[in-house]
Amino acid sequence: MKLRFLLLSVASIGLLSFPANASRLESWYFDQAQNQLNITTESAVQPKAFLIKNPTRLVLDLPNTNIEGNTIRDRFGSTVREVRLGKVDSKTARVVVELAPGYTVSPEKVLIRGDSASHWIVNFSSIERISSGGSESSEEKFPVQVGSISPFAGVVPLGSEISQLAAQVRTLMARYKSIEPGIFVLDLDTGNYLDYNGEKVFSAASTIKFPILIALFQEIDAGRIKPNETLVMRRDLITGGSGNMQYKPAGTRFNLMETATKMITISDNTATNMIIDRLGGKSKLNPRFRNWGLQNTVIRNLLGDFKGTNTTSPKDLVRLSALISNNQLLTNSSQTKVIDIMRRVQNRSLLASGIGKGAVIAHKTGTLGVILGDAGIIQLPSGKRYLAGIMVRRPFGDSRGTQFISQVSKVVYGYLSQPRVARQP
Repeated sequence: MKLRFLLLSVASIGLLSFPANASRLESWYFDQAQNQLNITTESAVQPKAFLIKNPTRLVLDLPNTNIEGNTIRDRFGSTVREVRLGKVDSKTARVVVELAPGYTVSPEKVLIRGDSASHWIVNFSSIERISSGGSESSEEKFPVQVGSISPFAGVVPLGSEISQLAAQVRTLMARYKSIEPGIFVLDLDTGNYLDYNGEKVFSAASTIKFPILIALFQEIDAGRIKPNETLVMRRDLITGGSGNMQYKPAGTRFNLMETATKMITISDNTATNMIIDRLGGKSKLNPRFRNWGLQNTVIRNLLGDFKGTNTTSPKDLVRLSALISNNQLLTNSSQTKVIDIMRRVQNRSLLASGIGKGAVIAHKTGTLGVILGDAGIIQLPSGKRYLAGIMVRRPFGDSRGTQFISQVSKVVYGYLSQPRVARQP
């Protein structure tokens, strides 16, 4: 699948340079194979769309949304000539998809929907060639209907935002003013959620190992990789940072499952590079992440990635957890093994520190100097489950980042463990 991807303002990850009541265009990509445009914004947006003929252009306006810098253009050729991103005014971002000469589309064949109010998908279901000798009429504007929100990740119908929980988290944020967070929590029983900058793009740190693990087990399920394989640790895959495999000599052999387990439980960077290599590298993994609906999750470099070039978002990590929880990506056997591995993560200082006695968490943490993250599936003693993804940008090495995630986890657990929450319609 030929795919173009552009991440907006990676260099300014975590910078709250716009007013709190404004959103920001975080990322977009256009999938040429499916004629599909994906857009994420920092917070909720209700797009407005119309079609202009001669030449055919879809115009998508994002009210109260900022885009950094000047107009961005990316050319594609074939049926879609160009995608442009710019500003209508200081309060409105605009995305224009211009079809190539000789092609058009009817307004009713442009489908626009979201899996949340900050992730919108535009699908051109039928781009048609203008008949030979024909031409489009003079320039006209046609309204395009924006559809309702479809189930989150395609599997969990969204309920309403949990206002009481949001208020408690805002109170916490006021005490941690040096912390710049992104938070998404989803109650699997009700579909109710907490969303604070859930689509905000952060350096992924070791949370990138979560989707890598799922990709590995997909290949095992497909029979293309055998769980009893032996991997050879090459010199170019050895790296510093977390883990102990780096201290073994090049040429050391490891069992595949041992390597995958170390990648998650002790966050071994060398193990991760060996798994990435076995899966064919970032050129194979990134399109797979796109297919899962993870728009902001991108591998750009092998681990350790101490400069933080690999990215994700809290909502992407929860999307992945939702797919796993609903048996969408793996066989039952592989899902059981993945959950078992993720329940043995040794870093218990973030989400895990906020859950109550008898609860269990399957998760993956990530740590860089200025970034902390944790995401996973929490099961209460009652059997109730919820999903959480929290990432923060902090002053380098500041322990308040750890404290903030732990406190948010405690507040969320305390609220969702109340029986009255489980009984909400």
